[in-house]
Amino acid sequence: MEHNITEYITFLKIEKGLSTASIDSYKQDLKHYLHFLESNNIKNVDDIDSNTLILFLKSLREKGMSAKTVTRIQSTLRNFHQFMLNENLSSHNPATRLLAVKEEKKLPEYLSVEEMETLLNTPDDSLAGKRDKAMMELLYASGIRVSELIGIAVTEVNNDMGFIRVRGKGSKERIVPITDYVAKLLAEYIKDVRISLLKEDNTDSLFITNRGKGFTRQGLWKTIKKYETLSGIDRRITPHTFRHSFATHLIENGADLRAVQEMLGHSDISTTQIYTQISATKIREMYKQFHPRK
Repeated sequence: MEHNITEYITFLKIEKGLSTASIDSYKQDLKHYLHFLESNNIKNVDDIDSNTLILFLKSLREKGMSAKTVTRIQSTLRNFHQFMLNENLSSHNPATRLLAVKEEKKLPEYLSVEEMETLLNTPDDSLAGKRDKAMMELLYASGIRVSELIGIAVTEVNNDMGFIRVRGKGSKERIVPITDYVAKLLAEYIKDVRISLLKEDNTDSLFITNRGKGFTRQGLWKTIKKYETLSGIDRRITPHTFRHSFATHLIENGADLRAVQEMLGHSDISTTQIYTQISATKIREMYKQFHPRK
């Protein structure tokens, strides 16, 4: 099975051209799966049936994994076993008849405009502070994902025209507009700050650490958590909070849903529609609070 998984990962890289982040997710999912099979002494792929998969997915839920994560792993299993079937490495796909795991309906967490203002004004005037401010301002101004932010090269920033070029899921490129204010911040950062942080190790990454290297996902997460503490905002703030706040604030102010979908890089507009639910929920709460006939 381990050899088959290696072949499948190679297939995803070469044939499907998936991003590094997606490949890592598949690897992690299948690592959990392989460990379960080995623990239950299942060595032959044709001995795996739907009941095997149900027990595996149930064990993940018992370990505290969210329904959303288990649903993603279920999709991984379906795709993996279909690959095995297509390559004549197995006689059936045991995942085809599995019912989708029911996901909890949880709205994305976002900051209010006032909270975001406080957070963005938290960095100081040091080189690192100016870099962090530019980084957070860009996250909020564009709604891009963490992987997209750390993947931006200096050459993919066009401050004169007011846009950045990012590579999203499946390595799909898109153009995302930025405000004049953020364009100015980025120009100043590139000219005065980045050049000072750049060490002998040359990198084309837009945002670089104090060591002169590009940020990792973990490094960016730690930076955001630092400002969560310094800002005094009693909320859980992650890099994705900026993306949720960006979309929610746009839609609350009347932005076109299709335009927001394009900027977020969502392939399906139903994914973007979750932010209209947030807006509707907020309106409903205000109605209940202020209507005289409660």
